[in-house]
Amino acid sequence: MSAEPSFRIYEKPNLDRPALITGWIEDACGLGASSIDYLIRKLGFREFAEIMPEGFFPMAGVVVADDVAQFPDSKFYVSDEHDLVIFKSNTPRTDWHRFLNAVLDVAQKDCGVKQIYAVGAMISYTAHTMPRLLVSIVNSSEMKEMLEPFGVMGNTDYETPPGQKPTLNSYLLWTAKKRGIPAVNLWVPVPYYLVSLDDPRARKRLLDFFNVRFSLGIDLRDLDAEVMEQNGKIGQLFQKSPEIEGYVRKLETGEGLETEESEKLAREIDEFLKK
Repeated sequence: MSAEPSFRIYEKPNLDRPALITGWIEDACGLGASSIDYLIRKLGFREFAEIMPEGFFPMAGVVVADDVAQFPDSKFYVSDEHDLVIFKSNTPRTDWHRFLNAVLDVAQKDCGVKQIYAVGAMISYTAHTMPRLLVSIVNSSEMKEMLEPFGVMGNTDYETPPGQKPTLNSYLLWTAKKRGIPAVNLWVPVPYYLVSLDDPRARKRLLDFFNVRFSLGIDLRDLDAEVMEQNGKIGQLFQKSPEIEGYVRKLETGEGLETEESEKLAREIDEFLKK
């Protein structure tokens, strides 16, 4: 008897040679999930499939946050018009190999996906006033060549620290490579003191890439307004605390902060922006 599939498909998408964009809800400053939500909202993606939670998430109890029950979410969305598939999910707690193969079964066998773009944020000790970079790690020379015209940083050197396992996106690249699917991890470095908040400037950098890469025609000026609003609020904090402004100016010039200074900067900005 064959095992039950780990996913459920509601409809068969009508696609040509689509790309898959993936993001994780637990990403730093929610960058992956918020970028995907933006695409879904702006382009009218519709849900068409999901990964079933059994075997991947603990089901013995329910997590409650702000009086709302939180259930694991692993769903696929599609835009036939733009020939794109999106997968947004909580990070599975167990059996990453089977989970990612379920994702790729839907993407490859039911959608005919030809490329994969995994998005996320990485923590950076830079200032929020600095331009956001887009860093890539690819699983094939084909994907590396495709990215060259788009101003994406390549030639990244990285090794998993001793005692730590690779990230889920690294596993995804490896699993996609075994299936012959070109894939890339796209990372935007975000200032460490915005990791628990939001970084609309990082979100715009990521979405600007997809806007150009897939000719989506999205007007991103609303994100410019979010960047200005956040910068304005941080500017209000600077007026109240020249010391905090001084810490940010040090980061702008590449000067490092002492541990106490770094912690105070993150704490003060977090408390001020959450008011």
